[in-house]
Amino acid sequence: MASKAAPSCRLVFCLLISATVLRPGLGWYTVNSAYGDTIIMPCRVDVPQNLMFGKWKYEKPDGSPVFIAFRSSTKKSVQYDDVPEYKDRLNLSENYTLSISNAKISDEKRFVCMLVTEDDVFEAPTVVKVFKQPSKPEIVSKAPFLETDKLKKLGECISKDSYPDGNITWYRNGKVLQPLEGAVVIIFRKQMDSVTQLYTMTSSLEYKTTKADIQMPFTCSVTYYGPSGQKTVYSEQAVFDIYYPTEQVTIQVLPSKNAIKEGDNITLKCLGNGNPPPEEFLFYLPGQPEGIRSSNTYTLTDVKRNATGDYKCSLVDKKSMIASAAITVHYLDLSLNPSGEVTKQIGDALPVSCTISASRNATVVWMKDNVKLRSSPSFSSLHYQDAGNYVCETALQEVEGLKKRESLTLIVEGKPQIKMTKKTDPSGLSKTIICHVEGFPKPAIQWTITGSGSVINQTEESPYINGRYYSKIIISPEENVTLTCTAENQLERTVNSLNVSAISIPEHDEADEISDENKEKVNDQAKLIVGIVVGLLLAALVAGVVYWLYMKKSKTASKHVNKDLGNMEENKKLEENNHKTEA
Repeated sequence: MASKAAPSCRLVFCLLISATVLRPGLGWYTVNSAYGDTIIMPCRVDVPQNLMFGKWKYEKPDGSPVFIAFRSSTKKSVQYDDVPEYKDRLNLSENYTLSISNAKISDEKRFVCMLVTEDDVFEAPTVVKVFKQPSKPEIVSKAPFLETDKLKKLGECISKDSYPDGNITWYRNGKVLQPLEGAVVIIFRKQMDSVTQLYTMTSSLEYKTTKADIQMPFTCSVTYYGPSGQKTVYSEQAVFDIYYPTEQVTIQVLPSKNAIKEGDNITLKCLGNGNPPPEEFLFYLPGQPEGIRSSNTYTLTDVKRNATGDYKCSLVDKKSMIASAAITVHYLDLSLNPSGEVTKQIGDALPVSCTISASRNATVVWMKDNVKLRSSPSFSSLHYQDAGNYVCETALQEVEGLKKRESLTLIVEGKPQIKMTKKTDPSGLSKTIICHVEGFPKPAIQWTITGSGSVINQTEESPYINGRYYSKIIISPEENVTLTCTAENQLERTVNSLNVSAISIPEHDEADEISDENKEKVNDQAKLIVGIVVGLLLAALVAGVVYWLYMKKSKTASKHVNKDLGNMEENKKLEENNHKTEA
């Protein structure tokens, strides 16, 4: 038995040493695995019936073999060779499938499965490929801002821990950026970690920006190969602040330049459309050739009407870039003559004028005792009813808060004037005596009576209106009496008497004085009557014209009828003559 075994062992050893040729029909087989996963390599050889054992090895770069696993077909035992990099990572199944846990980049090798019989060795090679997905690309070292028409580094796109290495692409608003001399410069770098053998890819972008890049998103991507093929991962968007010079200057006036009035504060605000906007400007006031250097605002306080004019501002370093605004400081002056408290005598003339001076047309309103007047007051002969508090008020409608007003308190004075009237009661038992008084200040009335008789009731007074009122008494005199009415104010004392016959003696009554209110009613009635008469006259005139036109047409029609009748008679006579001739 020993003699038979010895030659067999020598044969197997020789076969293991010399087995470097693949069996016909067995090509290279590739297993793709993700980094950190388990690599599974089946032995792609049919197991022969007389199998002794199976082994796995891998080949070094110089081609020399390194055995890593052994499994006997008889003892069902598994032995793993002492290879440090595969310690506790190998597993060889009964069908000779080899598994390697926690795949690493160093596992990228050519592995060979060997099945050995007494007289032959069967081999099946497998090539392992390990892939590592890179980290999500990130734009770092970003420029705080970009300037138009200047080539400047925008940032770097970096992606780490990739195997194999990938490729980085830059995008502007979703479109691929291609290198362009003087405008787009892309520099790509890759670096491998000597320990992990993983790659880090970096791509820097230099870019010449324009105003069209404002708010435009920039992104980058990394394209790599994985177990299932090519893939792409994109970075987050990055938007850059674009700096560009000021191309236009504008000026603003606060408050609105249409509503500035004397006493207001004006703020001039100058703006440039560059980014960042200019921080300083030159402000030019009307009549001042030299500009005042200030921030983007300049304030004038308590402006007057002489501040009206053109205001300008410009850049400090480019005075030709200038903006202007015309400002009108609105004003309103009012002069009332006379004004304050004025005392005049009844019948006097009083000219009143309210003079307006304004930056534009102003509205004028007259008020008397808080009631709006239809027109401005004018007094050629003062009456008591003209007294009162007059106010002239003016305003500019377009300018809020610009209004003026002045007042005139008119006092109309007059000495007491008396008129007495009497009237007998229809029953004939009493007589009413009235003392009409006008004057200002209000006169006091006092009655005295001479002769026999009695006062039937107490004195009755009317309200004091427009400098007028009356006092009335009712008496039943048994004989002729004389009544005296005395009216007195600060100006004068006036006395008037009236003889009144006894109640038994008939006498002519004197008419009562018509009050101002009744006078107005009479005037209104007269106007109404005049209007009715004029309307009737116009109606009669229209009717006459219509009648005349009608008669004229009637005569013309009669002439035409008569003419037609004459023609008919002539035709009859001609026919009769014709008949006679024929006979």
